[in-house]
Amino acid sequence: MTALLTITPQHALIDVPRHITVQGLVPGERITLHSTTVRGPGEHWRAQADFVADAQGQVDLQRDAPVAGSYEGVSPMGLVWSQVPEGGRAPRELFAAEPSAALTTTISVTRQGAGAGSIVEADLVQLLVGEGVTRREVREDGLVATLFTPAPRVDGLAPPVIVVLNGSGGGLNEPRAALYASHGYAALALGYFKAPGLPDYISNIPLEYFENALQWVHRHLKPHRGQVALSGQSRGGELVLLLGSMFPQWVSAVIAYVPGAVVHSAQNACDPALGPDSRNGPAWLYRGQPLPHLWQANRTATWQPWDEGPEPRRHANALLTALQDADAVQRAAIAVERIAGPVLLLSASDDGSWPSSLYSRMVADRLARHGHPHAVQHLDFEGAGHSILFPFVPTTQLVYAHPVSRRLSTTGGSPAPNALADQQSWAGALSFLKQSFGV
Repeated sequence: MTALLTITPQHALIDVPRHITVQGLVPGERITLHSTTVRGPGEHWRAQADFVADAQGQVDLQRDAPVAGSYEGVSPMGLVWSQVPEGGRAPRELFAAEPSAALTTTISVTRQGAGAGSIVEADLVQLLVGEGVTRREVREDGLVATLFTPAPRVDGLAPPVIVVLNGSGGGLNEPRAALYASHGYAALALGYFKAPGLPDYISNIPLEYFENALQWVHRHLKPHRGQVALSGQSRGGELVLLLGSMFPQWVSAVIAYVPGAVVHSAQNACDPALGPDSRNGPAWLYRGQPLPHLWQANRTATWQPWDEGPEPRRHANALLTALQDADAVQRAAIAVERIAGPVLLLSASDDGSWPSSLYSRMVADRLARHGHPHAVQHLDFEGAGHSILFPFVPTTQLVYAHPVSRRLSTTGGSPAPNALADQQSWAGALSFLKQSFGV
């Protein structure tokens, strides 16, 4: 009997779920599905799961749970999100080799018992760049960025713009910008440290840089009705709330992934050349002056739970000590009520990096107290950790060496809740943008 492996669709954007089936099996036959993705030079990620064919000799990943393997329960894309790298650990960045390149995953089927061996295989191709999307590096007006522009709109109008900001790892978040553009938005992946021509650390970053970037977007991209959203994660989530509050005339909506509710110090992305207390120093400057931050004159803050805690360390434990000083929290709180548009907050209940669920509730509560006239949405993902990305990428790498401090840390969560958070957060972000901008 000849088996048939079907992947529908085989080629599509990375956020599109696939329907994977195997037909032509012997009823009750046990098979193993393997997945392999090459995510960098010599960097192979793999998963596998065993299934039992039904009475019609079929296995359907939308219907069937594996009887053994890399994941449990029914999950149509479990063979992707449950992948682990050979050797156990790989770089935290999943798209480092070529950020906007497609990812190809080979799915193969092997028989068990008599006649064991590989019987069929097929490729699943995940695209980050949709048809008609163009990429252009921006190195003007002091900016270090990459602009992804969607295919022209049928109505001829300029699309809304999304400015995409990374977190404490720095660099440019090209994958998210490319995917935003693939859904019809012009997306500017804006670097602010750890990118060519920019500082290596987050210490003393002038906010005028972002003010200039927002003015550049309005001046050169001319979005219809001035529609410009900010999207940032982690320190970038803190930053987009801060920028929306400081420059409301340039910002129409804010998407804050695992954000902070307060201004933080430079923390573990600090410049060590500034001395032993540099992590307690400022991250953000405006008009030459540091913004008040949580660690400043804080009576309860201590790094001891982080410095002396067991590995992998949870950065959130140190921040919880700082949040016990109500006066320091009040001084450092971001004035989110000044944001002149809707706000989407995406958080995780088991965030190991900082308490994003608590922070998001603090933001939502402050907006409610001030009678914020625009929509506020808060999606909190139970059991998930700090690393909320977008759908259908591996979620198994929970422990990492911080890209600046190199300390062994955990983002928290576990693979299955993280995978669900990836999928639902992205659906929530696209729905929020459509409600905010009408496209």
